[in-house]
Amino acid sequence: MSYVTKSPWIIHYDGSSCNGCDIEVLACLTPMYDVERFGIINTGNPKHADIFLVTGSVNEQNINVVKQIYEQMPEPKVVVAIGICATSGGIFKECYNVMGGIDTVIPVDVYVPGCAARPEAIIDGVVKGLGVLAEKRAAMDQKPAAPAEAEEKEEA
Repeated sequence: MSYVTKSPWIIHYDGSSCNGCDIEVLACLTPMYDVERFGIINTGNPKHADIFLVTGSVNEQNINVVKQIYEQMPEPKVVVAIGICATSGGIFKECYNVMGGIDTVIPVDVYVPGCAARPEAIIDGVVKGLGVLAEKRAAMDQKPAAPAEAEEKEEA
């Protein structure tokens, strides 16, 4: 199966943070930083998203939401952890309800450090995520057909 190159769509979720990184993610969408110049579109539907941007730490109340968004995204997908809270739990790490960074729940492909992460760093992380996405698409193209699919082709 060959994938058509398309403009990547992102979905953003704030786990539980001070909203500093969220404001910087939104700044990336403004004309000043213009992440759309890379063909990136922001969507609210995980079924349309290629890249999952997560800010904030993981806690008991949002763990299922993070997993659900991730599972609804089609393959291949990329996760970008933005800010120190998403990467390690940050200043909230020792709180009773914080489990840590996003990688305690779902696999993370790109880490963007900072408190709050600057728009330039976020854009750099998303662009690195585009490279990871391309690698994952290429790996899916290289993957051999499943045995059940191979049997169906032989019968036809």
